[in-house]
Amino acid sequence: MTPRDNVLRSLRRQGFESVPLCSGSFCPAQREAFIKRFGHSDIAGWFGDPVRYVHLPQEATYSDVHALYRREELPQDISFDVWGVGHSRYPDCWHMTHMHHPLAGDDVTVDEINAYPVPRNMGERLSEVTRDVANVKAAGLAAKGGMACTVWENAWYLRSMEDLMADMMMEDERAAVLLDRVMASSVERLTLYARAGCDIVELGDDIGMQQTTMMSPELWRQWLKPRLASVIAAGKAVNPELLIFYHSCGYVLPFLDDLIEIGVDILNPVQPECMDFAEVHRLTGNRLSYWGTIGTQQVLPFGTPDEVREAVWQNLRICGAQGGIVIAPTHMVEPEVPWENLVAMRDAAWEFRISAQ
Repeated sequence: MTPRDNVLRSLRRQGFESVPLCSGSFCPAQREAFIKRFGHSDIAGWFGDPVRYVHLPQEATYSDVHALYRREELPQDISFDVWGVGHSRYPDCWHMTHMHHPLAGDDVTVDEINAYPVPRNMGERLSEVTRDVANVKAAGLAAKGGMACTVWENAWYLRSMEDLMADMMMEDERAAVLLDRVMASSVERLTLYARAGCDIVELGDDIGMQQTTMMSPELWRQWLKPRLASVIAAGKAVNPELLIFYHSCGYVLPFLDDLIEIGVDILNPVQPECMDFAEVHRLTGNRLSYWGTIGTQQVLPFGTPDEVREAVWQNLRICGAQGGIVIAPTHMVEPEVPWENLVAMRDAAWEFRISAQ
């Protein structure tokens, strides 16, 4: 059985030959330490990751990004993404940025939102993505398209979380117009990934916090659920076998039945500091698979190797013989994580594999 076959079987809860394991994302300091240790940068290969990302590029459509910020004086040291969102970096932050929101402000109009230059999905590159997918599959691996920030996040990056949340709560037309424009871009993007033959596509909008949800389930169901459902339906219309991976950090237990209803197949990252995995699995384990579960807030940075091993084994025992899990860090591997704990995570999955045989 190839790694691709094995991970897809597990994600469909059809059993597994070996435990699927994903390295997750390494911060720059951890990546440099890995290269120094091994003399190469193939982190995914070292962990035996059965999945590789493919990427469909987007192109910015604005001509003068500074013209988008008529309400704000921007700092000198700033970069912009394809959506025109500004990012200021600080030396004591590894990967977080201070965001600048081009559509923030009480005086933003519906016409201004309608005229905003949304990035273009580069559909003319579809043949290249299709080739990349074929190459990944030929290597015995699963192909995963990436399009996190699917509806909610890209919208609030543009409008600001405070303003968009207020718009939604006040049932302001500006919220509907902005969310629909972001949704339309994501519908097209997921359709292209499905046409390229991806096995999995990663969606994501953070809607959880450490101990509670970012918004009420009722507000989410009114504004975000129908739009996320439209995105997922577009991809599955092209390929009904496409697996939908949904990322939201934090506590998302009240949303799980809704996410399953609209076609989410895989939940990530299932932070153990925010939700009890045994409870999550008890409620959804026959309908949902999981990717992550090894906490980057506690056990990976501050636990012992034995505690990391036990966390891996405990979650595998919860899932049982049907699988439905990819063991992975729940977020970026930060500088505090000892190398020995990453080895323990990998070896625990491998040892479980050996004992299962």
